[in-house]
Amino acid sequence: MSVMSVLDILQLVSAILLVTVILLQQRGTGLGSAFGGDGGNAYRTIRGLEKTLVVATVVLAFVFFGSTLAHVLL
Repeated sequence: MSVMSVLDILQLVSAILLVTVILLQQRGTGLGSAFGGDGGNAYRTIRGLEKTLVVATVVLAFVFFGSTLAHVLL
């Protein structure tokens, strides 16, 4: 198995997991609060499963970006 095959598999798996984790996150206020709409609880502490999903999103985004960059450079 070559390095390119491993990077392809890593990209595919991380992309699928990233989309899944993003879809599992709770909906926010969207762009409405940016244009003067009611922000609701714009500033609140994230806890529990929501915090885990945010951390997983960041980690998976870095893995996806890193594998994509490595794929392009190699």
